[in-house]
Parts: sequence; C-alpha cells; structure tokens
Amino acid sequence: MDIGIGIPNSVRGTTGPQLLEWARRAETAGFSSLATIGRVAYPNYEELTVLAAAGAVTERIRLLTDILLAPTRSTAELAKQAATVQELSGGRLTLGLGVGGREDDFLLTGRDFHSRGSVFDQQLADLRRAFAGEPLLNGGPPVVPAPVTVPIVVGGMSDSAVRRTIEYGSGWTAGGLPPQMIAPFIERVRAAWRDAGREGAPRIVALNYFGLGDTEEQSRANLADYYRVLGPETAEMIASGAHRSPEAIRDVIAGFAEVGVDELILDPSVGDPAQVDLLAQAALS
Repeated sequence: MDIGIGIPNSVRGTTGPQLLEWARRAETAGFSSLATIGRVAYPNYEELTVLAAAGAVTERIRLLTDILLAPTRSTAELAKQAATVQELSGGRLTLGLGVGGREDDFLLTGRDFHSRGSVFDQQLADLRRAFAGEPLLNGGPPVVPAPVTVPIVVGGMSDSAVRRTIEYGSGWTAGGLPPQMIAPFIERVRAAWRDAGREGAPRIVALNYFGLGDTEEQSRANLADYYRVLGPETAEMIASGAHRSPEAIRDVIAGFAEVGVDELILDPSVGDPAQVDLLAQAALS
C-alpha cells in the first residue's frame, strides 16, 4: 500500500512558504502523493493553486485533490485548471472529486445545493469531453490547450458514488473513516467494476488525519474549527479521531492495508513542516 501525505492547505495559520517547504519535505521523505482537502466557505488555500505551486518545487511526488467539490465550480474552469496543473507538473495530478454536503459552499459560489448530484453527473461527462480536446459548446473551440489525461477518483458512499466511479472514474476515495467502516463499500465498488466489464481494478484511496509530537491541543482545535459547521459533537468526534502517536499511525496503516486500500493519505491537522518528518519516521521507516 502506498502512503501519501496531505498538505495543510486547510489548516488555519499555515503560510505559503510553509506549504512549499512541506511539499519539498514530502517528496524527499518518499511519500507517494501530496493531497489537498478543500471547501469554499472556509479560509483555506485553494487546492489546485496549491498543487500547481507544489508541483513546481517537486519532481516525483503525485498530486491529488482529496476531495475537491466539483459542483461548486464551472466545468470549463475546472477542466482548464486541472489541465494546466497536469501540464505544469508533468502529468502527476489526479482529481479526487465529490458533490459536497455543506450548503454554504454552494451559496457562496451561486450554485444550487439541491441539484448538485445531477450537476456532478453532467460535469463528469463534460470533463471527459474537455480532457479529450472536444469543445463544450457546439461550434466552439476546446477549453484545454491540448488533449490531456487526468485520472479521476470519486468520493462518496452512495449508490450514485459507485455508479460514477464505474462510469467515469479510475477509482474511489474514502474520507476520514476507519478501515472497518469502508471495507464493505470497497467490495461493492470492486464488484460493480467487475460486473461492468472494466479492465483491471479500481484504485482505492482512503484519508485519515494525524498530528504528531507535542501538538495535540493545536491538532484538536484545528480539526474542530474546520468541522464546526457539522455541529459540536461531530466536530469533536473527528478531532478526537486523529492519530497522534507513531503506534497509532502504524496500526491504522496495517488496518487499511488489510482491507485492500491501495493508497492511504495521512492528512495533517497541524501546519508545521516538521510534521512531515515525524510522519515519515512513523509511517515509512
């Protein structure tokens, strides 16, 4: 199983120089991917902009949005942004996309929250066309400079998420849940993939939070702040669930490997780049 690391684009107080240093250290340490999380209605750094900058200071590490809320954006702009990052990074980007579940993200962008599922379905079809170099308007030019391959992994735990993964994705991604909770869904995705006659196997990605060293108070506060919109009980549950010792990191890696995850992203709750080195010692040594 590959071990990736999140970049703290959604951790309050993180600076631009820290994000770039984080990316450099992540590549040097040997992590497989550098991943973002993101919303609109939160004071975080925009995901694709961060990955473009990270790609400029690295050469090998893969780049992943895990996840980006696609229906909060126009398809043409998203296609253009993703194609740009893919070209600048030498083909290292994978788009992790989902519909989102918080209405404020849609209110701020003038999008309809209640139709986001049908919008996302159309976006996935249109992204395929756009990345193939086809125009999105009849008689118009393409929106990307040249045809480009941008793999897509789909987030969500609904019947629609399975369908979208099979129709449009290269895989599926699970956010913030323990291994035993996602294991049955992984089997659903794989079975649907086989039944649809798709070649190979879907790539399965999972994300969990961490905070190492003497940072527990800060780690809890940052996660509780990010998830406050879900209510105090849910925010506290997420904040308490982060892995905060080398032993916990090793245990969760073993758990996700056992249920057949292909890549585990360990996402930070503290923005200090020293977290990269602490995680590498626990997860990669």
